[in-house]
Amino acid sequence: MADRTNPELLLEVDNLHVSFSTKRGEVQAVRGVSFSLSKGETLAIVGESGCGKSVTAQSIMRLIAQPPGKYKEGSIRYKGKELTTLSEKEMQKLRGLEMGMIFQDPMTSLNPVITVGEQIREGLMRHQKISKADATKEAIEMLQLVGIADPEKRMKQHPHQFSGGMRQRLMIAMALVCKPDILIADEPTTALDVTIQAQIIDLFKEIQRKTGVAIIIITHDLGVVAQIADRICVMYAGKIAETGMSAAVFQQHQHPYTEGILKSVPRLDGDRDQPLIPVPGTPPNLMNPPEGCPFYYRCEYAMKVCKEHAPPESDLGDGHYVHCWLQDARAHSIQASRQHT
Repeated sequence: MADRTNPELLLEVDNLHVSFSTKRGEVQAVRGVSFSLSKGETLAIVGESGCGKSVTAQSIMRLIAQPPGKYKEGSIRYKGKELTTLSEKEMQKLRGLEMGMIFQDPMTSLNPVITVGEQIREGLMRHQKISKADATKEAIEMLQLVGIADPEKRMKQHPHQFSGGMRQRLMIAMALVCKPDILIADEPTTALDVTIQAQIIDLFKEIQRKTGVAIIIITHDLGVVAQIADRICVMYAGKIAETGMSAAVFQQHQHPYTEGILKSVPRLDGDRDQPLIPVPGTPPNLMNPPEGCPFYYRCEYAMKVCKEHAPPESDLGDGHYVHCWLQDARAHSIQASRQHT
């Protein structure tokens, strides 16, 4: 799906497989995921808990502990450089400097006994080899950029002296202080109330406008996705079910799972008395994933072929792809005959 002749292309993930060894067996967390990211673009990876989206993000940063994790197959290329074969020392040079990451819970990602200023300066002094005074100046400028008032005073404080929303701003500042090309945000608004969520999303858009950073946002919140994403990858059971431009996925979605998660979200223009429709059933066990479509047992349109064979990728045009047997011409003819009768 990626155009390798595109000079704006930053990241290519191709047929990525990541598994974890446990006492009960092998968990196939990511099973053939492919996508790309271009300069200045915002890509959202969405899906239920356990679908593999966070593992995908951590795999890009090479943060999967081996063991129990294992990169079984596939490729991750950043500016043409293969990341899966780099040494840990080589990856340390990339992390923070060229790729930054914001984790889900800022309080567990910040060191409680070290001042905020020290934590922000650390990345600058490690990667850019600048003086403490220059690092302090850049850290203060970054705190101003992410909307933290009185940054000189805040630099001397500890994380527990900040609110949840402010701690998330700190994490954004730490991830961006070295001016990376890619920012990966793993559920950056999950623990925040809706007002602070809106502020954080506005902050992402403002920072992207000023710096041109490309963003991968991992979330299950389609409200967040609608506000910020240029493209969307819908993940299910370790696979990409559907991907496309944001408007296409929201308005012309073709996978039953995408339809299901959209129906389960309240709409401001919907009937208030109409109950939300949850996706029935539960995701498959990834220790023993199904041979066919992983959504088979939860899909109201399921056919015999869905159970027995994994669906091929269908190109719907304009960068819109879906993995579903309903796109097969034979399925179209069956549906047409049913409607006729």
